[in-house]
Amino acid sequence: MTSPASTAPRSITVPSSTQPHTSADDGPALTVGVLAETAAGERRVALDPSAADRLTKAGRVVLVESGAGTDATFEDAAYTAAGAILTPRTQIIAKSTIIPVMRFPDAELLKALRSGQVLIGLIDPMNNLTAIADLATRGVTVVALELLPRTLSRAQSMDALSSQSSAAGYRAGIVAAAAYARYLPMMITAAGTATPAKAIVIGTGVAGLQAIGTLKRLGAVVTGYDVRAASRGEVESLGAKFLTSSVAQGAGAGGYARAMTDAEKKTQQGELARALVDFDIIITTAKVPGRTPPELVSAATLKSLRAGSVCVDLGSSDKGGNVSGSVDGKTTVTAEGVTVIGAGELASGLPASASQMYARNVLAVIASLAPKNVIMVDQTDEVTQNVVVSFDGAITNASVRNALKLDPLPGAAAPAKVTAS
Repeated sequence: MTSPASTAPRSITVPSSTQPHTSADDGPALTVGVLAETAAGERRVALDPSAADRLTKAGRVVLVESGAGTDATFEDAAYTAAGAILTPRTQIIAKSTIIPVMRFPDAELLKALRSGQVLIGLIDPMNNLTAIADLATRGVTVVALELLPRTLSRAQSMDALSSQSSAAGYRAGIVAAAAYARYLPMMITAAGTATPAKAIVIGTGVAGLQAIGTLKRLGAVVTGYDVRAASRGEVESLGAKFLTSSVAQGAGAGGYARAMTDAEKKTQQGELARALVDFDIIITTAKVPGRTPPELVSAATLKSLRAGSVCVDLGSSDKGGNVSGSVDGKTTVTAEGVTVIGAGELASGLPASASQMYARNVLAVIASLAPKNVIMVDQTDEVTQNVVVSFDGAITNASVRNALKLDPLPGAAAPAKVTAS
């Protein structure tokens, strides 16, 4: 892989075979391809019809694979009404300059991508380093939305991790209620009174706060747990109780929880384990892109929970989960009668809303990289430095270069830390 010669903004020339000119100033219209997602259980789509409408009205060309949005309740007719063109999958891949996806591409798409094309999505680059390096060598520009610097206010419209975490947190409350075999609210009936369920949400970021709000609306007595004492106000504003650790008195860069020492971690885990036995529903939210998630509910703690308790693990992945023994995408019941739901991609369970929010994030990224009909990669821009993983034949993201053991680019910033969602 070669290193870019300079940090000045550079452009990608749109392949001449894509679409006709829009104007003498703008050049050929950018073509955006919408493909059906192929990951097992994935019901979302990277662009919904309203996003397609905005793109076509802006002079872009949108090609859509038939059935791409069906699982998210978006029919082909809605796309064509928005000005999109139904096109076979192979032709979309061949003709599109920009291809947004929900998750890392399947083998067919990976193999077909070529120089000058832009892949945008939750690419999970740290778990796909070999493939990312290959794409870079082939001249594919890779944009990984999970690497966005989330503390920048101007980047909020591109923050796909937050939009999908919001959907996942809301859905977690619904899933927990459906799996719990008793009432969530206090119910007074002629047959007697049912006591309300006690729920705890561990981690009060975007997903956690949505889960708290959903469980409160369903009538449970809810506690939010976070090692950041500063989270108390947000939790209590939702009408929930707040619980923290005796050793959790600091936050790291960007407001995220700082790393604890081994001694602090042992104390914190012991306190949390003792508290969890009092709850009927536990939702964990510590998902860390590219890394093994922290175990928050141990095997010993699971054994001590009451029969009928429910754990929803939003941190579940192929690297493990926040709940001991959780398997992403599967529901298991322990010998003690505790239901454990591995739910690392739970936003897919709310496909219409999650897709609409994700599409707005993608539109914001496209508007930033291609204000007209040329992809401009400004390597002096902080957002671009982080989300653009590869460009012009080289790995350009500092964290990914570091993971691949490549030398830093001249004048590059230090690798950004990957934070939990």
